[in-house]
Amino acid sequence: MIEYKDNVFYLTTKDTSYWFGITEFKHLEHFHYGPRLNIMNPESIRMKHSAETGGTVAYDESDPTYSLDAICLEYSGIGTGDYRHSPIEIKMPDTTFVSDFVYKSHRIFTGHMEMKTLPSAYGKDTECKTLEITLEDESNSVEMLMYYTVYEESNVITRRAVLKNNNEKSLVIRRIMSMMLDMPNRDFHMVTFDGGWIKEAHKHIRKIESGLYVNSSTTGASSNKHNPGFLLAEKKTDEDAGNVYGFNIIYSGNHYGAVELSSQDIVRVMMGINPHCFEWVLKKDEFFETPEVIMTFSENGYNKLSRNFHDFVNNNVVRGDWKNKERPVVINNWEATFFRFNERKLSGLARRAKRLGVEMFVLDDGWFGKRNDDTAGLGDYSINKKNLPRGLSPFIKKVNKMGLKFGLWFEPEMVNPDSDLFRAHPEYAVTTPGKKPTLGRHQLVLDLCNSDVRDYIVENVCRILDSNEISYVKWDMNRHVSDAYSALIDEQGEFFHRYIMGLYDILERIFIPRPHILLESCSSGGNRFDLGMLCYSPQIWTSDDTDPIERLKIQGGLSYLYPQSSMGAHVSSAPHQQTLRHTPMSTRFNVASFGCLGYEFDLKHLNFVERREIKNQIAVYKKHRNTFQYGDFTRTESNKDNKVIWQSVSKDKSKAAVGFYQTLCNAAEGYDYLPVKGLEKDSKYSVETLPQSIFVKTFGDLVKFLLPFSIDPEGFLIRTANKFYALTNCVEKYEACGKALEWGIKLNNQFMGTNYNENTRLLSDYGSNLYIVNKI
Repeated sequence: MIEYKDNVFYLTTKDTSYWFGITEFKHLEHFHYGPRLNIMNPESIRMKHSAETGGTVAYDESDPTYSLDAICLEYSGIGTGDYRHSPIEIKMPDTTFVSDFVYKSHRIFTGHMEMKTLPSAYGKDTECKTLEITLEDESNSVEMLMYYTVYEESNVITRRAVLKNNNEKSLVIRRIMSMMLDMPNRDFHMVTFDGGWIKEAHKHIRKIESGLYVNSSTTGASSNKHNPGFLLAEKKTDEDAGNVYGFNIIYSGNHYGAVELSSQDIVRVMMGINPHCFEWVLKKDEFFETPEVIMTFSENGYNKLSRNFHDFVNNNVVRGDWKNKERPVVINNWEATFFRFNERKLSGLARRAKRLGVEMFVLDDGWFGKRNDDTAGLGDYSINKKNLPRGLSPFIKKVNKMGLKFGLWFEPEMVNPDSDLFRAHPEYAVTTPGKKPTLGRHQLVLDLCNSDVRDYIVENVCRILDSNEISYVKWDMNRHVSDAYSALIDEQGEFFHRYIMGLYDILERIFIPRPHILLESCSSGGNRFDLGMLCYSPQIWTSDDTDPIERLKIQGGLSYLYPQSSMGAHVSSAPHQQTLRHTPMSTRFNVASFGCLGYEFDLKHLNFVERREIKNQIAVYKKHRNTFQYGDFTRTESNKDNKVIWQSVSKDKSKAAVGFYQTLCNAAEGYDYLPVKGLEKDSKYSVETLPQSIFVKTFGDLVKFLLPFSIDPEGFLIRTANKFYALTNCVEKYEACGKALEWGIKLNNQFMGTNYNENTRLLSDYGSNLYIVNKI
């Protein structure tokens, strides 16, 4: 809902209000963003500027108290008295950097405004309403259109800006943020999700004190170093209580988010394209669109904020045939074979996967060109006859005949110097004239600013897709951008943004006409996990790290911003290739189930017990798949540092899945309890542990206490027993009403160093349980 009354704009969602007005000098002054309020005169809640502040510059001598440096603004400029971090830096047509954008007009309309150059959120006319405000720097005849789109049900407001040059002379944009927002400080803490390869999206919290805090990327992608999304929370905010704001951006390139605390105790938030190496010339009658920023607010802690984000991504960002559609269970051959495969090996892997209940086979790197290792072949689309002598098509048909769908890996944005493409067109690669190019993973980046390169990629990928029965594509990008230069553009400050626009053009041309294909984007794992990619790829490979203990931090961090349905999560072999940590098969599944499930290891080495357990895992996942992928996800704060608890509740509150994870065990562990939130308080539910295997070898030398003779715990007898026999870990069954479950089930004791029976929970290090909840 959007209303305009007495120079005030009232934007209202189901649970939030966003108010701002037009001042006497035609600037936009921010009044309130937070809990939903009844519409009223905002004077009681606006920041006052009733006294002159020393050391400030008055905007107009008629009112010495009106200093832009001390007002909560919706957007600001340079050179008119606001000395805080500016969202915009433009060399104006008059050759100065002074900008003063003031109110000119506005209009309110139903629906959203399509963007011409970038992807955006979307919604039906019944779902959203848009406010368009035109500001103008009058002396330069430059306009800024600011868009606010209100999505009432998901409690989201989006913002973006469009700059139009109506002057005969050109202007140069050096910085232009999509949004800016000033608010009174409420003892805010900034929450970011940072890391690197195989350790993406770790949650970090920093108190906002005087100065500037920046969350950004300069890698050419949204990056695994700092995810674009961040939160601003009051000090005592936890998962279920407290005021918290969330910000994210629909963009896959260099992003920039900043929070500044001023001397007047005002917090300024801004977000947009990173000004790093950015410069954009705008000629007469040209316009520039900024990416769209997503904003949401919760007065009920992080979990409610996350659900706002999750519902919005599922309903208003992801599009096409896979919107709100359950994702298939896949087997990926990468960690099973790497580059060393042939049709016989792959066929064996596919047959074993099919018998276990897998629904799709994904062929990863190595099927094209001379791609026998990672030093050659990228950029070529001929079939690797060493690995697939009969070609790709016969193998795909064989897989389809087994009853499996087929998926294929591509890395179209890259080229190896040792490739037919590079030998024929070295100019297609991103290199800097006169300098030796820098390689990452033995590869160069293709110049997506070049339309010939884009056409080459589209033509070849489409040829492969259209000549085979392919249902899934994994789109990879395995290095950061360097040597940023394109001979096809005049202004090199435009390179990074034009690269991303080129990528979106390619994805649009390939996948919009083929909506049946499920696209999973990837960039060495989570190097490009962002809302821009989710406009085209309904799911993203979360991380190359499949160690479940690390995934608790990675998937847990991303869950603040993105839904489970967007996260690719695989069960792999252990010890894990990324950490050398050995985790139980059950824990690997119990973590991966809170995402788009897959398996990624050589199944032929499984013993009878492991095959039986995986088959049961997949059956349980399929039965509860909608709850795992689309349920209301909650992170439950444990009273113990060594515990993590996740849960997902179906939208109709009839079922839930709860994961209980122990990172490290403690000797003689005290009691554990399991809270289950979000159910109908007066309805009755059953709770049951998913059965999981405990191998005899788990007990080590303790088996000697059970047997009348000595035995080698690493010997032939134990090894043989482990292949065919396992104990079933403690299975607990409870019945309780929703309110009692929210208070918490007291679980059976863990193993305490002595005595074991069927009611003893055996978790040890890295152990876990998955509990299935059903309404009775």
